[in-house]
Amino acid sequence: MRAGLRKRHLTEAIFKGFGLGAIVLALGFVALLFADVLSKGIPAFTQSNLHLSVTYDPETIGVDPAPVRTAGQSDADFRAANLKWQRDVALLNWNKVVEASLRAAAPAGFEIDSRQILTIAETNARHQIRDMFVADPTLLGKTIEVDVLASANADNWVKGNIDRNLGDAQQQLSAPARNLIDTFEANGTISSGFAWSIFTNVDSRAAPAAAGLAGAFMGSLYMMLVVILLAVPIGVASAIYLEEFAPKSRLTDLIEVNINNLAAVPSIVFGLLGAAVFINYLHLPLSAPLVGGLVLTLMTLPTIIIATRGALQGVSPALRQAALGMGASKTQMVFHHVLPVTLPSILTATIIGVAQAMGETAPLLLIGMNAFVASVPATPLDQATALPVQIFLWQGNENRNFFEARTSAAIIVLLGFMILLNAIAIFLRTRLEKRA
Repeated sequence: MRAGLRKRHLTEAIFKGFGLGAIVLALGFVALLFADVLSKGIPAFTQSNLHLSVTYDPETIGVDPAPVRTAGQSDADFRAANLKWQRDVALLNWNKVVEASLRAAAPAGFEIDSRQILTIAETNARHQIRDMFVADPTLLGKTIEVDVLASANADNWVKGNIDRNLGDAQQQLSAPARNLIDTFEANGTISSGFAWSIFTNVDSRAAPAAAGLAGAFMGSLYMMLVVILLAVPIGVASAIYLEEFAPKSRLTDLIEVNINNLAAVPSIVFGLLGAAVFINYLHLPLSAPLVGGLVLTLMTLPTIIIATRGALQGVSPALRQAALGMGASKTQMVFHHVLPVTLPSILTATIIGVAQAMGETAPLLLIGMNAFVASVPATPLDQATALPVQIFLWQGNENRNFFEARTSAAIIVLLGFMILLNAIAIFLRTRLEKRA
């Protein structure tokens, strides 16, 4: 008997050891994944900036002063003259101003050609300086202090992401440009600051250092709004009907089986369905958040229906019988007694389903949301991309030294939103359970 008892205790200890080992192994892999993403992504939240003294020299710019309204000049004539001046300003070579500002910050006698020195500043620096002049034409002839983004290659060089021992043929920056960047870093012309551009700018191919997630974030936000407005009420209502009101028949059994099957369908199939129905048949706009939201709604519905039915099935039959025994109708019994009890579980399942939809990529690729979009969508019908798709696009960018960190930073942002959604689900569930 004692031998049998020792054997049972040993078996129990082994089982506990395997269970604990599995948990430790899973947590270890999660920790390893997070450590890798954080180590690569956190440096991307800082960015190198150039502090330049920009002189709007009329001879360098080659532009006339802004038109001044004369006595007797009509509004139409003045607007036409002002528009012509703005067009002329837009067509000027503002790289000359950027180059002059960089040379002014360089040590006296430093030799570097125009093409090489311009690789230090991001290409959108000329647009920034031009827009400041258009907004305030009185800057002509003045010198002001301006912070512009360093180029992606310059930022990589400053952060040490480029091996300094590589030969000139393997470097992305010329030797004079690298030396000048080191000089700028030493004298404070280049400094690092928080990369607000990740959150405020849209994606950019011409200016990689200015690429951001604003467009992708708004696209994801519009899609999640569509999912919440459609999937939640439809899913909860369908589950309530199937569980509480639908007569037991072959038809309802068939519907239940198909809902369970849809929950196991790969997400890419929903993308094919969305492309065929919403784009080809209904002619909705390609790459629109509305289409993405509809596709994700179809994908999320089975999850919400199954979770809601499970919550309803978990309610004690005594509660239903007590409500009916007090004279409540079946509708009153469901909405006044059963549903409030299941609300915490339904809410948790809904938020988790929405968070899962937020991280989907495959169905969005099939409806064209992998297109390059250089603007923030103003409505759900405008072209847009989404956070997971933006991660996919950046991961395949040819400038791997720079966009590998940006990709990890975007993953951190996406994980942050998903963790926030799950935290909200836990908080609301706790509050509702206390009230119940």
